[in-house]
Amino acid sequence: VQLQASGGGLVQAGGSLLLSCEVSGEFTRLDDMGWFRQLPEKQLELVAVMTRGGDTNYGGSVKERSTISRDNAKNSASLQMNGLKPEDTGVYYCYASIQPIWDRVASDRWGQGTQVTVSS
Repeated sequence: VQLQASGGGLVQAGGSLLLSCEVSGEFTRLDDMGWFRQLPEKQLELVAVMTRGGDTNYGGSVKERSTISRDNAKNSASLQMNGLKPEDTGVYYCYASIQPIWDRVASDRWGQGTQVTVSS
C-alpha cells in the first residue's frame, strides 16, 4: 500500500495550493484520510482529516482557510488551502488509516512529505 502525495510548491503569501493524495495497492478498508504538517522546529500537527463518511476535523491554525475533500471511488483526497501565510511553510504529509488485506485492524500510513513554501 502506498500513499502518493502531490501539489506542494512555492507560493506567495495570500496564494493558494491544492494538495492531493492517492492510495494505491491492495487493502481491505480505507478509513480516515487527510494531512498533517511539520513546521520548522515544531511538532507534527493536524491540518485536516476526513472520515470515509465525510466527517471532517481541521487543525485550529488552518481551519478557516482550508477545505478537505475526498473521492472514495478513487481512494483519493484533496486539500485546498487558501490565504496561505509564511508561517504555513513546512512539510505536509498525507495520512490514511488503512486495513491491509493481511490484517484485521487498520493502521496509520503516511505518504512522503511534500514541501509547501510560502514567501512573504
